[in-house]
Formats: sequence, C-alpha cells, structure tokens
Amino acid sequence: MDTEQLKGSSHRWMNAALAAFVEGPASHDFAVHHAGVATEHLLKAYLAGMHPALIVDGRHFDSLLHATGLGSHAGPLTKVKTIGLVDAYLRVVKLLPRKIPISKEDLEPLADARNGVAHSAIHDSAKSAAVFTACLRLVDPVLEELKVDPNSYWGPYLALHDKLVDEQVRQERVAAEALLVKARSLFKERFGHISPKERDVVLAAITSKPMITMGREAPVECPACGSQGWMAGEVEAIHVHKNGQVTIDTKEVFLSPHGFHCAACDLEVGTKLLVHFSDLPAGIFLDAETHDVVDDDPPVDE
Repeated sequence: MDTEQLKGSSHRWMNAALAAFVEGPASHDFAVHHAGVATEHLLKAYLAGMHPALIVDGRHFDSLLHATGLGSHAGPLTKVKTIGLVDAYLRVVKLLPRKIPISKEDLEPLADARNGVAHSAIHDSAKSAAVFTACLRLVDPVLEELKVDPNSYWGPYLALHDKLVDEQVRQERVAAEALLVKARSLFKERFGHISPKERDVVLAAITSKPMITMGREAPVECPACGSQGWMAGEVEAIHVHKNGQVTIDTKEVFLSPHGFHCAACDLEVGTKLLVHFSDLPAGIFLDAETHDVVDDDPPVDE
C-alpha cells in the first residue's frame, strides 16, 4: 500500500506491456494484460498517496486495519484485499473530476481484455490499439498528479505513446467538430427563415425544459447555436473542512457533467467528447435540493 512501491510497479508493468505491444499481434495478449496491471497500480498509487484506506476493500476489516496503521491487530499484510481496476478508476475520477479524459465505458475494454487474458487466455488482438490508447490516456493525467516525469515513465516508448494518443485525440476532435457543423446546419434549416422575434418565442418554448432525464440538469449556452441547452450530470456533495471537522454543505452541490443536449439544434455530446468542447463547463455549482444532502458517510464501493 506504499505509493512509491505502486508507482515503481506500474512503471515496470507498463514497460513490459509496451515491449509486448511492439512485438506484434502474437504478443498483444501480454500487452493488454500488463497494461491493465500497470494502470491499476498507478491509480492505486495516487489513491494511496492520499490515504492507504482508499485502495482497500472496505468490507474486509483486516485490510482496513492495515490501511489505518493498526495492522498489529490484523492478519498478515499479504492477505490484504484491495479494489480492482474499475473501482480504482471510479475513485480517482471522483477525486479528479474532468481531468480524466476517458469514460467508464472507454475503460471497460481494457478491464475486459486484462481479465480475459488472465482468466481464460482470450483477447481480440484487433482491438489492441484501441484498448492500449485508452490505457495511455488514463495514465497521463495521473502521472501529472503524481509529478512523475513522463519521459522517465514511458522511456524508449514515448514516441509510440505520443503517436497512439495523438491519433485518438485527432479522431475525437474531428467527431466533435462534425457534431458542431451538423447542429449549426440544422439550426439554420429550422429557424433561418423566421424573424428573430418569432425565433426567440419558439426557442423559449422548446428549450425551457431539459431533454436529458438521468441525474440532475443545469442550463448552459449551446456552443453550436447559442440557445439554452442542458448539461446533465451526477450531483456530488461538497465537503467542508473546518476546525478539523468535515461536514457536508447543505446549501450547495457540485454537478459533474456526463452529457449535454440542445433541443434547438439537436447537438448532443456524450461523456467521451465533452472534453473537446471548451465552451461547456467542466463542472457546475448548484443550489442544493433536499434529496442532494446526505448526512451519512459515503457508501463503500460494492
């Protein structure tokens, strides 16, 4: 549960993963497996740096004892139970909102590939590049938070890393720009022939209510047509630290976005592309509602 040990382990596994990747498809099973382990260890290095308890399975009391410095009351350290890759990702995303450029859906192929190789020697080598790219893009911001020199971490594979990431980012930027062009064209087709006064009346009617029904929504100006769109996301309680005590702010919450929709031009942006729309906010502070305020401690991941 030591941060430096986890960072060093991540580095070694990632170098082994990249070495296997460049060998070609016959070695891609090793590549995705080792990349998954490297990513998990780096995420845990960040969490353990905040507190070792953040990487253990909260349902296992002996593990919690070790993580809180009470290991003398527990079984051997080798039997500590920690969280897996997906849970580690979810915890880091919560602590670093909008700094992680991949969604849980993007991560799942990496987790599936690692588990498929580990448990049944199964992996689709045709998906290796996509799986690897998701891994690299997840690792980069965590390295930055940990103040790890990327040149040292990626070593002789830095150029390969850059090429894989740049290609994926280029594809996403093209997709984002295509969404904007399509939305602007549709807006002009719908409203270009009516007067500004009439258009304002129509827009006020069709954009007054959110179209996305999951989670909470907040009004945001549409980057394509300038109308009122709606940003949907998950509400997170704001914890206030004062005089050594941690309490929950009952007046304000934070909306962590996962999607945007505009009824005027039909622009719809999912989690994966949000990062490429700089005009959309990375997060929004909202007035708390009754159901947003929780008095209990946050639940442990199951």
